[in-house]
Amino acid sequence: MSQPTPDANPSFLQRIPIAFGAFFSSLSNPLYAGRVQGLREDAEPAPAAPAPVVAPAPLRIATPDAALQLLALLQREARLIDFTQESLAGYSDADIGGAARLVHEGCAKVLREHFTLSPIRPEAEGSRITLNAGFDAHAIRLTGNVVGQPPFDGALSHRGWRATEIRLPKLAPAHDATVLAQAEVEL
Repeated sequence: MSQPTPDANPSFLQRIPIAFGAFFSSLSNPLYAGRVQGLREDAEPAPAAPAPVVAPAPLRIATPDAALQLLALLQREARLIDFTQESLAGYSDADIGGAARLVHEGCAKVLREHFTLSPIRPEAEGSRITLNAGFDAHAIRLTGNVVGQPPFDGALSHRGWRATEIRLPKLAPAHDATVLAQAEVEL
């Protein structure tokens, strides 16, 4: 089965999940990080006019400021970095559940304040759906035994999410986005 050709110039909203996926995959998988590094070294500025895509276009270098800003917001409101960096081995499930509730509430607050999210598919999870030829392969991932050509009939296992609006605060020119949470010294 042939894969759809990726959009050579994805929109800003389409680049957000690409950037986060590349960021977290690079952190967790050294082989993936090496491939990304190779792409970055080979990257050239995008051409002024779109050209026919014969081979995958090199990835453009993205600035990490927005990702770092989001991590800082998640740390400030949900203590997400503290939670994930803490060893949970010495805590009971009840203690972990209580901490997870606070992290969940803080993360939800950040998402509500800084993003408008909508499901990609309106149907309830578990619903049977049909995907006709031309479905958006950027927004819908097929899983299971994928053979043949559309139409595909299957069960919706996850509705997906799309960011329809982003409201991140503006950064001052001298702001160091790599400082996700200041060290605190009590006097």
